[in-house]
Amino acid sequence: MGSMEGLKAESNGGAQAMNGGGEMTTTRRGRSSASSALPLEVGTKVMCRWRDQKMHPVKVIERRKVPHGGASDYEYYVHYTEFNRRLDEWVKLEQLDLDTMENDVDEKVDDKATSLKMTRHQKRKIDETHVEPGHEELDAASLREHEEFTKVKNIAKIELGRYEIDTWYFSPFPSEYNDTPKLFFCEFCLSFMKRKEQLQRHMKKCDLKHPPGDEIYRSGTLSMFEVDGKKNKVYGQNLCYLAKLFLDHKTLYYDVDLFLFYVLCECDDRGCHIVGYFSKEKHSEESYNLACILTLPPYQRKGYGKFLISFSYELSKKEGKVGTPERPLSDLGLLSYRGYWTRVLLEILKKHKGNISIKELSDMTAIKTDDILSTLQALDLIQYRKGQHVICADPKVLDRHLKAAGRGGLEVDVSKLIWTPYKDQEDEELRRGQRKSRACRSSARRSQQQ
Repeated sequence: MGSMEGLKAESNGGAQAMNGGGEMTTTRRGRSSASSALPLEVGTKVMCRWRDQKMHPVKVIERRKVPHGGASDYEYYVHYTEFNRRLDEWVKLEQLDLDTMENDVDEKVDDKATSLKMTRHQKRKIDETHVEPGHEELDAASLREHEEFTKVKNIAKIELGRYEIDTWYFSPFPSEYNDTPKLFFCEFCLSFMKRKEQLQRHMKKCDLKHPPGDEIYRSGTLSMFEVDGKKNKVYGQNLCYLAKLFLDHKTLYYDVDLFLFYVLCECDDRGCHIVGYFSKEKHSEESYNLACILTLPPYQRKGYGKFLISFSYELSKKEGKVGTPERPLSDLGLLSYRGYWTRVLLEILKKHKGNISIKELSDMTAIKTDDILSTLQALDLIQYRKGQHVICADPKVLDRHLKAAGRGGLEVDVSKLIWTPYKDQEDEELRRGQRKSRACRSSARRSQQQ
């Protein structure tokens, strides 16, 4: 049942089940019997009115008593089975159509609910995101454990500067902040408080007007600050707390000493306001030039994500190294990077006269040869002849792929980048800590959830 008509049939009082012969049957549920099932059990599936005022299928993830309510007065935390987990939320009973309630639903019914097609605009709006580490490295048991631990958002909203932002995911804030309806962040030092009055008192004392650290780039109203996690530990940890609210499978590292944070800001006469950031290890034996990346929701779809990716490669060029993002990438992360790699590589191929090798492309772009090969192979622009890879660059084909890749976003003006690669007197000690951190990374993801 993949049609909206099927959903309407259910919402008009029908619940489907499998009969003994394996056929779908519809049973009607009266108001009195539906009401007698209250409070709803965790796992119940029902139709719910969403913010678009339309009914959508949901699954009850958790429930809680309404303060000062009756014995059966509950709110329900629901997952919209059509949408990403970031849209999970607490809803009131009146938003639910109890006539569509299903307790023991056959898997096929669930499959049909989740297979409903959204419009292109809905999907683009809901799935617009940033690059983040995926969950491909988690086995089924670890993934279930992760989802159980993070199934309910502990912070519903945050206030950051002039924006009030709905959060997307659970973030492991200290326990005293759990179930706080809204957190108030200082947009400069990223300290967070429970009440607006606390933030107002803090802002009178906070002397920062930009992220702590060195401003390494300024072009127009855009600035980039390099923040050393070792020198600014609290800021680094607070940035991780903030980022986790919008990144599902990001592992939160309390040991931020090993990382540099590159914080992008929009600047005006009031100060420098955080737009997004990426982090990178100070020393990466795997040639990672980016560990985590986020564009905050109010600034998405403005080209900042592409700018951050491009900036990470400009730093790699300054270091005289090739770079690649830390794996694994989410599906959307891979798409974002594949779009960047496609634009950069095809622009060179379009302008270049004569033959060019994969190694030469890597030297010019700081993109790892494996990433170049996988990108060109995905575009069917490379062949293997006589023991070597040969690039086939027909101008019309290049133009077609460039058009499909879309715009490149904001450009990094390299002449405005004033930066020298990180060096530390305790390099060897830091590398030992880095190796230990990498060895423990998989177990860290699991222990965070316990």
